[in-house]
Amino acid sequence: MQAALGIDIGGTHIKSGVVTAEGQVLAGRAVPTEADAGGEAVLAKLLPLVEEAAEICAQAGASLGGIGVGTAGQVNKRTGRIAGATGNLPGWAGIPLVERLGEASGGLPVAVDNDVNMIALGESWLGVGAKYGDFLCVALGTGIGGCRIKDGMADLGRDGYAGELGHMIVQMDGLPCTCGGRGCWEQYASVPALIRLARERGLPAEQTQPIALFEAAGRGDPAASAVLDAYAERLSVGLAGLIHIFNPPAIVIGGAVSAQGEALLNRIRARTEAKIMPVFRGPGGVDIVAAGLGDRAGFIGAARRMLTDSRG
Repeated sequence: MQAALGIDIGGTHIKSGVVTAEGQVLAGRAVPTEADAGGEAVLAKLLPLVEEAAEICAQAGASLGGIGVGTAGQVNKRTGRIAGATGNLPGWAGIPLVERLGEASGGLPVAVDNDVNMIALGESWLGVGAKYGDFLCVALGTGIGGCRIKDGMADLGRDGYAGELGHMIVQMDGLPCTCGGRGCWEQYASVPALIRLARERGLPAEQTQPIALFEAAGRGDPAASAVLDAYAERLSVGLAGLIHIFNPPAIVIGGAVSAQGEALLNRIRARTEAKIMPVFRGPGGVDIVAAGLGDRAGFIGAARRMLTDSRG
């Protein structure tokens, strides 16, 4: 039985798991990234995961065939090197992940790609994306990332940097962004943007975090509901643009807020449909659905990427 270690490196948590070629997750775990400690400190957290994966495979009678890693930032698809990283992972650009993890594993092959590309591959394999040959994955987290799946493969662009959806400009001369630009979509529609919006609208401190905010809206709190309405409006601006550009059969929304169910999705659907051209609306238009694998999608996709080369 062949298996791979999948690792998903985000600005807040590192999630990992051992996944077989048949899609069985043998084990999974999460640890804080503690990104402020710098790139080398984050890398040091990955090395024990390799030893653990070998032990898990030995106990399950599986063969560890390699390591797949999804990471925030831009990954050069030819070299596997992290060419650029946002402020969410300081000191991460240039870290030689392939070489260091290869050494730690005794020479196992290592595949590295952007974290949202891995999430999309996971959803395409075992999640809601499996029913669509093509779809867009939009991940809402510390930032906003994206990936287009075309014929079951990730469309990465020339160098592998495609999918930086959060840096589409939605407001000329708007809020400053960590990328150095202004008016980027993620400054208005990421999870930190949602928290900031709740604070600006004067919600009690205990209601400004996403889970508490959604719970309050679910109880009928008008202020919390108004914040979600405004947030969905901001999300819909970017989604409408993506629909006009790509004409996808589906948009799969991933990330923490997507787990909050239909209350948010219905708001997003209504506001997005109001912004798109009539030809894109109605039956046969675009499905906007929540990701099905939760926070496991990234490491499942990373393992898939290693087990079968799925890059476009």
